[in-house]
Amino acid sequence: VPLLLKNIEIFNMVSYLFYIGVILEKTLVLIKNDGVKRALIGSVISRFENIGLKVSAIKMIVPSKELVGKHYADDENWLLSVGTKSKKSYEEKGQKIDVAEIDLGRRIRDRLIDFLSSGPVVAVVIEGNEAIFSVRKMVGSTEPKSADPSSIRGIYSSDSYGLADSKNRPIKNLVHASEDKKSAEIEISLWFNDDEIFEYDRSDMDAIY
Repeated sequence: VPLLLKNIEIFNMVSYLFYIGVILEKTLVLIKNDGVKRALIGSVISRFENIGLKVSAIKMIVPSKELVGKHYADDENWLLSVGTKSKKSYEEKGQKIDVAEIDLGRRIRDRLIDFLSSGPVVAVVIEGNEAIFSVRKMVGSTEPKSADPSSIRGIYSSDSYGLADSKNRPIKNLVHASEDKKSAEIEISLWFNDDEIFEYDRSDMDAIY
């Protein structure tokens, strides 16, 4: 009976939020090992909580290369997109790169896998109204040097493509956030089991919504 009542309570709350126009979403945030080592875990998570989002799941792990390889999937479209962006950044600096975009994308993917699996990572499921858009906005653009100064990457890092290239490493931009709803669903299922994700209401929910 208590479980049935709890399920009814959750159903009623979801129905109410839908009625008032709240678009509840879950998204994955990874605080990468550079963010962990710099003791920024609390600072990053608090920024999401401060705007009314909530933590539905959280854990610290040292991910295997196999897990990170699934996260940065060997997808041709993704590799091409990453390689094209990187090649453009080289050209803007006046450097010509005689490598095909997709091959450059594979090189970047290999660096990302090595980096993300090299130390502890905090994986977090963030939930709330249009959480995917809100989190991406707060995280900021990929290159911290170019990120909005009020974003997480803009506040806590000044790393740049140039510095990363000179050290033959991926850019240290502290966090990862799911790009869209499909990516969020796939990434959450990679990093968490269903029984590791919890449903609860914030005590200030009425004030937020």
